[in-house]
Amino acid sequence: MTPTQLMTLAGAADRSTPCEACGPLRSPGWESMPGSFEQTRLELVGTLRAASDEEPTLEEYHPAGTNGWSVDAPIAPGFHPYNRCDVWRCRSCHRAYLRYTEFGGYYQDERVRELDATLVVVPG
Repeated sequence: MTPTQLMTLAGAADRSTPCEACGPLRSPGWESMPGSFEQTRLELVGTLRAASDEEPTLEEYHPAGTNGWSVDAPIAPGFHPYNRCDVWRCRSCHRAYLRYTEFGGYYQDERVRELDATLVVVPG
């Protein structure tokens, strides 16, 4: 997906009323996917992963001094962790979410972040 497609998708959500289906995922920053969340409430709509077999960079993009956990961290598709994300949306309200799996030495943690069109950037 392109940054323009991401912004369009983010703007298509019904934000007039809270959605019970995806409410547990609503967070402006990265969070662990709740274990009790019924994942069939979401549908896969795209990916930010590169089509090549090249290993994606682990470099992050934080020009304003944010960090990976900042709620106002830019969503920069070519940078980590966005370059490892798939894009999902709620089947009920169409709110979009970014998801990726963090692999640690002894664990795997599926992370989720609500897609905010105002944070999508294309670093030059």
